Amino acid sequence: MPSPKHPPTFIWRLMRRMSRRVIRLVAAGRGPAVVLVLTTTGRKSGLPRQTPLQYEQVGDDFYIASARGPGADWFRNLQAEPRVAVLVGGRQFPAQAEAVTDPARIADFLALRLQRRPRMVGLIMRLEGFPLRYTRADLEQFAAGKALAVLHPLPPAE
Repeated sequence: MPSPKHPPTFIWRLMRRMSRRVIRLVAAGRGPAVVLVLTTTGRKSGLPRQTPLQYEQVGDDFYIASARGPGADWFRNLQAEPRVAVLVGGRQFPAQAEAVTDPARIADFLALRLQRRPRMVGLIMRLEGFPLRYTRADLEQFAAGKALAVLHPLPPAE
């Protein structure tokens, strides 16, 4: 498998500009069905930081992946302070974030995403150099350097 390609910088800039609009839509319950808003505490500033992210729900937990790997700001923030807030479908709740960098677990998540959303996720992965026909070893190799967070909802504070 060729080395993974990274989307051009202008794509990240475009996504950052769109974030505010997506956050407002999700808060109103009208956002994309595959997007939640994660609120972390800035590891340096201590301020709340909101990031719209694609997710998959498995049972009560929400899984989010970082295409930018463990260096993504939101991922580094939740490693420093794992108590986060999640906004999805117009509802907000606290959660405990579990940071995952194990390629096997990330490959399991990618396989689930490919099963649930083959066109969308397949296209995104192919843009990063993932082959059309792949093996489990390809998935694990692709997952190396990526990061995943599992958001475990907490009961509401009384």
